[in-house]
Amino acid sequence: MLLAALAALLAVALFALRGGLQPAAPLEKLARQSLDLPVALANGRPTLVEFYADWCEACQAMAPAMEAIEQEHRGALDVVLLNVDNPRWQPELDRFEVNGIPQLELFSADGHPVGRSLGARSRPELEALSGALIAAAPLPRLAGVGTVSSLGQAGAAATAPLAGPRSHG
Repeated sequence: MLLAALAALLAVALFALRGGLQPAAPLEKLARQSLDLPVALANGRPTLVEFYADWCEACQAMAPAMEAIEQEHRGALDVVLLNVDNPRWQPELDRFEVNGIPQLELFSADGHPVGRSLGARSRPELEALSGALIAAAPLPRLAGVGTVSSLGQAGAAATAPLAGPRSHG
């Protein structure tokens, strides 16, 4: 009887430590409330797109800051999250050459790509990126952030296919 009570106590403690019945995680919550990408790119607001995965620790660490950015800039900036593990987003994974996460794609108010950010970002970095998008200003100089340009077909070299974001094991 004592062993059963101890096991039940340990199960309850483990359940509480793992989050219990908390509401959805910020990543899942943001992804569910995100606009569809074509809608976000056509509505006249700048857009920040994050490619993420539920198992990605860097993505999870960024989630509270992303949620805060979305709440603070609601109506001025669209935040769209796309899960790389969802086959629905494979065309977008290919289009934006996602080969690591988190990857942010940054779009101007007219829906044109203006930059890309690779790797985890702190809240101040996300604020700087979103502020630049909203102000239509140049992107801040941060490691792993760059502007995007269109090379066109003539300038594109034939390359071997890149590994996908889920190919590392």
